[in-house]
Amino acid sequence: MAQNTKTRSNQNNERIALIQKQRKRTQVQNTMLAASGILGFILIWQIAAVSGLVNSRYIAKPLEIVNLFIVKLTDPNPDGAVLGVNVMSSLAVSLSGFGLAVLIGVPLGLFMGWYRGFDSFMRPIFEIIRPIPPVSWIPLTIVWLGIGLKAKAIIVFFAAFVPCLINSYTGIKQTSEVLINVAKTCGASNFTIFRKVGIPSAMTLTFAGIKVAIGNAWATLVAAEMLAASSGLGYMILMGRQFGRVDLVILGIVVIGAIGLVISKLIDMLENKVLGWKKL
Repeated sequence: MAQNTKTRSNQNNERIALIQKQRKRTQVQNTMLAASGILGFILIWQIAAVSGLVNSRYIAKPLEIVNLFIVKLTDPNPDGAVLGVNVMSSLAVSLSGFGLAVLIGVPLGLFMGWYRGFDSFMRPIFEIIRPIPPVSWIPLTIVWLGIGLKAKAIIVFFAAFVPCLINSYTGIKQTSEVLINVAKTCGASNFTIFRKVGIPSAMTLTFAGIKVAIGNAWATLVAAEMLAASSGLGYMILMGRQFGRVDLVILGIVVIGAIGLVISKLIDMLENKVLGWKKL
């Protein structure tokens, strides 16, 4: 009996090791494909710019963007700030508004989706706020708070708040009735079921909403900085347009995309850690 148990344990360990090896191989292949796609796009871009298929007045060469990136690390011209200052300014605003949206929107959506009375109380307020474009808050926030960090963070908050709430609300609404009934049969209270069954079930859609929210946050931030800022990536893009610097505009866009990619990967890592039990 002991020998059979040991044999089965060894077989299970071998299977787990094989699965992990296959996952690593798949990850390497996906990484190589992603890198190939990016390099291929840059190559096509460079060929189109060098060959004259695209007018240099409308698009800069990739090598020019790389050179400008190096220059902007130390040169504040023409927008008045080096690239690091612009990046930190935008990160401070976007992460402040985005973090506030997650801290408020996710719990609010979970409670609205679980407790019908609270849903009836909050839904009319949310339905009034939801269709209002975040950019439309810019004039009011300028009047109330000026053009500082708080004003722009509030604008970003409104952009990120809606997807956080809607997805967490939808996720907990889709909690399996079978799991809820099993928990009730075991004598669990409503709040215990909410905490141990509802919230874990809602996490997949909740993280999807968070990913949408970070995209909305950056899009709205750029618009806010174009209208009410003295630094930031959006402001840098606006200055590039005013000075006719296509390379500066493209550099701002590329940096925003790169930062968004990094943040998205960090959210994926957090999601894998929180939802690791789903892979068991």
